[in-house]
Amino acid sequence: MSQTNLSLDSIELISPKYYAEYGYPYEEWRLLRKEAPVYWFDRLPSVPFWAITRHADIVSISRQPKLFLNAPRLVVGGEGNAGGDTPVRMLLNMDPPEHHAFRSLVNKRFTPRALRPIWDRVDDIATAILDAVTFDGEETEFDFVEQVSARLPIWVIAEMLGVPRSDWELLFDWTNQIIGASDSEYQPAGMSAMETLTSARQALFQYFQELTDDRRKAPRDDLISVLTHAKIDGKPLPAFELMSYYFLLVVAGNETTRNATTGGLQALIENPDQLELAQRDPGVEKPMVEEILRWTSPVIHFTRTAAKDVELHGQKIRAGESLCLFYPSANRDERVFDEPDRFLISRRPTRHIAFGIGEHVCLGAHVARIELQVIFRHIVARLERVERVGPIERLQSGIVGGIKHMPIRWKLRPA
Repeated sequence: MSQTNLSLDSIELISPKYYAEYGYPYEEWRLLRKEAPVYWFDRLPSVPFWAITRHADIVSISRQPKLFLNAPRLVVGGEGNAGGDTPVRMLLNMDPPEHHAFRSLVNKRFTPRALRPIWDRVDDIATAILDAVTFDGEETEFDFVEQVSARLPIWVIAEMLGVPRSDWELLFDWTNQIIGASDSEYQPAGMSAMETLTSARQALFQYFQELTDDRRKAPRDDLISVLTHAKIDGKPLPAFELMSYYFLLVVAGNETTRNATTGGLQALIENPDQLELAQRDPGVEKPMVEEILRWTSPVIHFTRTAAKDVELHGQKIRAGESLCLFYPSANRDERVFDEPDRFLISRRPTRHIAFGIGEHVCLGAHVARIELQVIFRHIVARLERVERVGPIERLQSGIVGGIKHMPIRWKLRPA
């Protein structure tokens, strides 16, 4: 939609079909940041909400978990969105003190120090993935999402969980159906978005119940064993909460890195000067990953619910009303970032909130950073040529800004 045609009465904010066709509505978000940073959006058949688009407001709301609750609504449902009241009980929709108790069960496994041993394994997985699409220095044409970016994160989280290699593709299929439930490509014949989501969730629960039963008898050094034998207040996790924990780790452990990897390569293709800089200066590796996260912002939104009446930018938010936090908008906020609409891999410092902020900051943020640093280190070092050879196909979702397909042609040097 052209900026000259925009008005507050006509903006589109949460339609999965819109995201699939046009990508993120940056111009709409820019208009809201300028004119209506707290905007009542009630043009949906589902729950209306306050759209929150400025960086400072999202940070402030996220740091007040007792005033702005995660429960009961994790996302808002646009047309076809498998959203609304969340049919799982996991960290993302828990509030204090329950949230801390559940997060502490695995928190130590996700610290930078605890993750040091996985660097080499991630490196091995990334090398194997890239070698599979490299043929003696010849040009290769393939779908980057299917062959590269979708494989690394699901393989890494599957290995951390303790899922057998033979079942890794099952996890990949279930996460596609859960996140892409609104997308016809991932809907089994005759199923609606909600039916697709429910079916995939039930299949995932059943699968992890079998692995849980196995780990009760024979624990291993993996996350399934940790959670199977974990206790809160001296009691094991209830079955539903345990299965929901697996649900979170599989879905969240896949989608952010997958879409940041795809969007990162897209950004480097569209900004060849930044790709040249990355190849000239290995010192930009870490800031490049942070800029990729800011630029792609794979999670579109999460929702908070006001615990009591509160006023923000002159708007009266009543207890029980939903606030929709648009993270990609915050990560392009001109009040925080110089030249926010430019992709600059040497940007320092960066205050992006692609992983959220506050007590609900992404549990797997350090894992995602490891995966992104490793895969882009290999790509940048080995890449001789790259170009897109077909249109990008985006995921039909109002929750995750995903790219389903990105056909490319590239030439990599052998490792």
